[in-house]
Amino acid sequence: MSKPPLHPQLQTEGQPQTPGTVYLVGAGPGAADLLTLRALKLLAQADVVFHDALIDPAILDYAPRAQRIAVGKRCGRHSTAQRFINKQLIAAAARYPVVVRLKGGDPMLFGRAQEEIAALDAAGVPYAVVPGITAALAASAELGVSLTQRGVARNVVLTTPRVGVDEPAGEWAAGIDAGNTVVVYMGMGKAPEVVEQLLARGVTGHTPVVVIENATLPTCRETWCTVASLVAVAQQALTGPALIIIGRVLEQARTQAAELDQAHGLGVLSSRVGTTRLAPIRKTR
Repeated sequence: MSKPPLHPQLQTEGQPQTPGTVYLVGAGPGAADLLTLRALKLLAQADVVFHDALIDPAILDYAPRAQRIAVGKRCGRHSTAQRFINKQLIAAAARYPVVVRLKGGDPMLFGRAQEEIAALDAAGVPYAVVPGITAALAASAELGVSLTQRGVARNVVLTTPRVGVDEPAGEWAAGIDAGNTVVVYMGMGKAPEVVEQLLARGVTGHTPVVVIENATLPTCRETWCTVASLVAVAQQALTGPALIIIGRVLEQARTQAAELDQAHGLGVLSSRVGTTRLAPIRKTR
């Protein structure tokens, strides 16, 4: 198999004696003002930024002197092969002192960071990881609902049914039981499988569920349902990346949402779009 070509901007002859450093930086859940201070400093210093597809353009504005190279992965769409990304990172470090690999959420959670770290290690390229706010925590803040609550849920399961091409399905639901809060990443396209696995592990059909799209952004939308009605919600059009939260910790919030929806004449499968709770200036929804 022939090797993929280098990005035209990264063609170089030879390597410097001291390679640059690759920083795997978490871009957070969406809103630019949820970046860490360390992430901001590195973006300002970056010579080149390799970024995911769903990164808010406002975040890239914090890297004014950097070349920006999109290497995003989107479900059901053309994506950049991971091997190619690894090769580009190594090539960039041979030419530039500060290389940023900007990943949505936290790099170490469902971000394929380990594959990139392994490739950098094998090539002798120094790296560092800068954590970011993962979507589960942002969604929890968005809802005003703690994922753990005394007497209700002591455990949180972060999982995804999504696997890469030629990868075994695995036991992605193995840690789930009726007493846990479950947060499913990249699960809307596999809603029937998610429901099947939840029911098989003792989670009842009337357990509350909320689907959050575009968490932390002004276009944030929360859709309330139950495990039994999740498949119907998944058939609705999505406006952006979505997270599924399941568990008894949602009961009070769901009751409040249902009362609000009843007052506005909305149905059981309620869906609301409004100003995010995490906006710089809080407004009523």
